Amino acid sequence: MIDRHLHRSFSVVVCAYTEERWEDILAAVASVRDQSMPATETLLVVDHNEALLERLRARYASSPSADGGEIRVMPNAGPRGLSAGRNTGIAAARGEFVAFLDDDAVAERDWLRYLAAGYGDPRVMAVGGRTLPAWPSGGRPVWFPEEFDWVVGCTYRGLAPGRVRVRNVLGGNASFRRTAFEAAGGFATGIGRDGGKRPLGCEETELCIRLSGALPHAVLLIDDRAVIHHRVPPARTRFGYFRTRAYAEGLSKALVARSVGAGKGLESERRYVTRVLPAGVARGLRDAVRGRERGGAGRAGAIVAGVLTTTAGYLVGGVRARRGPVTFSSGPVVPVPAPGAGAATAAPAGARESPRGAAV
Repeated sequence: MIDRHLHRSFSVVVCAYTEERWEDILAAVASVRDQSMPATETLLVVDHNEALLERLRARYASSPSADGGEIRVMPNAGPRGLSAGRNTGIAAARGEFVAFLDDDAVAERDWLRYLAAGYGDPRVMAVGGRTLPAWPSGGRPVWFPEEFDWVVGCTYRGLAPGRVRVRNVLGGNASFRRTAFEAAGGFATGIGRDGGKRPLGCEETELCIRLSGALPHAVLLIDDRAVIHHRVPPARTRFGYFRTRAYAEGLSKALVARSVGAGKGLESERRYVTRVLPAGVARGLRDAVRGRERGGAGRAGAIVAGVLTTTAGYLVGGVRARRGPVTFSSGPVVPVPAPGAGAATAAPAGARESPRGAAV
């Protein structure tokens, strides 16, 4: 049960980059303003899109600040990409806690309240939630396995239910204490989506592992009652996108493993591959044999294809890693240490090279 007297100061960061998501962005902001525990502010960070920036500024210029908190619109002050956009929001945030919501997602009314409830223990540095897919009108494709819902940015089958301790939170539905960024720096801009065609990721994984290294006693949680609904466009229900995203995840995992070490970088993935996915294949085949549910064989096949494609991406990423270092940029707003370097130190803006980095 939620503590009805609990209130903490939250800044909510929503990063946007395209006018094609205009209605989604407005819905995301509206869901923050409708929270049962109001946010202190909503920070809309626009990623190098002047037209969208001005349109959002005009939309929220006269927006009242009562109840739902102030809405501030600002440009990404760093290089193009989600990581730098989030760092811009972190630097501008006034709250004790910083929460992140995807620009194509809507939060349930008690989302912030459940996130806040996880911070009763001062050791807790991050609390994430559960992200449910909002499929297009046709619903979930029958071949699309729940074990691979991370492909569409959602919580996948195999994660423990309830409020549980985790290695990393999922970036589109997550919150951190501000002091976490003071200890570990912000999101590394050499990882994750940067406006390119390939849907890379794992920037939150790298940050969380770096945070645990900087603060060995830090606790990171996921509370599955803190729910958001993430819109899945029709293009992402196709098998071609499934393969592309899986391959990009392999590339990203190789970069994270090279950055923070394979032990930590692949710790959760080993259980997922050796226990969760085989169970998913067996379930799909069983459903197909019994004729109990459509698409069982397709889901089993998609799991196998997803594993092989992700592995191929990881191997290619590993080869590239050995060829030369990647440049991780701290950006102009929040210093980000080279991965593996521990706590952040003040440094001039610009790029710094990871001693164990890799180009992706």
